[in-house]
Amino acid sequence: MGKVTTTITVTNLVDQILAERGLIDPDQVRSLTLDHVLVDTGATRLCLPANVIQSLGLVADGEIEVKTAVGPRRVRVFRRLTLNIEGREGEFSCIELPDDGEPLVGLFPLEDLALEPDLKHQRVRLLPLEGEETYHTVL
Repeated sequence: MGKVTTTITVTNLVDQILAERGLIDPDQVRSLTLDHVLVDTGATRLCLPANVIQSLGLVADGEIEVKTAVGPRRVRVFRRLTLNIEGREGEFSCIELPDDGEPLVGLFPLEDLALEPDLKHQRVRLLPLEGEETYHTVL
C-alpha cells in the first residue's frame, strides 16, 4: 500500500475578497502553494503548520480537542482560507500544527471537493460532479 500526496494552494480568503472588490491589489493576496502534501483519510480536517498559517495571516477561531497518535490534545483552529486541489476550490478552516509539522488534507476537504485518494496510482482522483455518475447525492 502506498501513500498519496498532492499539491495544494492555500489562500487567505479575506485577501481574496478584498482584491475582488478592488480594495487591495491582487498581488497583495497572501497565497502559498505546497507540494507533496499528505492525503490522510484518517484525519478529518485540513492541517497546516503554524508558519504557513502565519504567512497567510489567518484569523484564529478558537480551540478544539482532537485525537492524536499520542492522545487527546487541544489545538487552535483558523478560519477563512481557500483550498485548491486539482482545480477544485472551496472555503475551509484549518487546524494548526507545530512549525515542523507536515501539512495534510483530511477527509472533510476531500469529500467537499469531490476528491478521493487513488492508492494504486498514488494520486488524488477527481470524482464526477455531473451526470449519472455524479458524486453528489440527495436521498
